[in-house]
Amino acid sequence: MTVAQWAAGCDWRLSLLHSNAQHALLWITRGQGIALIEGVRCGIGVHNALAIPAGTLFSLDLGKTGFGLVCLIPAGGPVLMPDEPQHLRIRDVTGQNELTALLEVMQREQSAARPFTDEALDAQAWLLSVWLRRAMIAHTAGGRLKASERLVKAYAALIERDFTSGRAMAAYARTLGVTPTHLTRVCKDVSGLTAAEMLTERSLHAARDMLEAGERPIGQIAASLGFGSAAYFSRFVLQHTGQSPSALRARAAGRANPAAALFPTKIE
Repeated sequence: MTVAQWAAGCDWRLSLLHSNAQHALLWITRGQGIALIEGVRCGIGVHNALAIPAGTLFSLDLGKTGFGLVCLIPAGGPVLMPDEPQHLRIRDVTGQNELTALLEVMQREQSAARPFTDEALDAQAWLLSVWLRRAMIAHTAGGRLKASERLVKAYAALIERDFTSGRAMAAYARTLGVTPTHLTRVCKDVSGLTAAEMLTERSLHAARDMLEAGERPIGQIAASLGFGSAAYFSRFVLQHTGQSPSALRARAAGRANPAAALFPTKIE
């Protein structure tokens, strides 16, 4: 699918820190933007490929003019994908054309709904994996990570593991053996976000996803994300979105069903 389709019409789905249950391979074909992968900020542009393993904390902002394709591959399946995120700048035209052709073939196969589509897509996914592994071999490896980047990556992994616990940022800093002030400064330098902002973004993405994608009671959502009360959760959502949880849910329902937004059911 396109990156815009992946966002499902909501910029926050990609621009807030989050993770996916599936592996993702992104291919940027127009524009430029910023990605945060495991908390490390990097610039991305045309002919950049990003391989993001399932469960990896990341965000993506391609701007208004950016365009790209993404292939989602189930985690735990037979198709081989890297265990670590990869950011590859593909400079040779042959490699660029090969990846574009593979993704376009997969798009056509997916939309045509012909017999044996699943088998064809599996085969194409294997070819995609081969292309990626070849590109990783050809790509010049960067230098060793700086100590600051290692710290932020460790913090990002802890956030992804524990963000539903309700732990404050200072508790993460203690786990990492640093002060909250040091962690905040390092995160700001490496990611452009403070340590608290990284944690907030992950919680906010999960909150919006559950509010807008289902009908689970707001109190249950609050509890599942480690908030002490539904009232505290509502204040958190209002502070960071400008709307209450119920308003966000109603707005999402209106997008899904425009007629319902125009002619809401009257509740006595």
